[in-house]
Amino acid sequence: MLEALTDPVLLQAAEGLSDEAAENIADIEGQHMANAAAAIAVGLAAIAAGVAEKGIGAAAVGAMAEDPDMFGRGLLMTVIPETLVIFAIVVIFLV
Repeated sequence: MLEALTDPVLLQAAEGLSDEAAENIADIEGQHMANAAAAIAVGLAAIAAGVAEKGIGAAAVGAMAEDPDMFGRGLLMTVIPETLVIFAIVVIFLV
């Protein structure tokens, strides 16, 4: 079904457009799908980072309550899941 939306021949037959116009429409639709996929990837990465930080943050605060020297390790472990979002944003620029 997805192929039917971006096939230039079907677009030309359906809309009576020239070959060049039909190919341009297919290219634009393909770019929109790539943009949507990139947005979904960043959104899912952000949700995953939030879920991971929930547990890590709670454990880090508990460890720091018992031993204040654990602040650096707790901060580091809390920041690590955010790298997922940074990598997802890098992927956007690669698409």
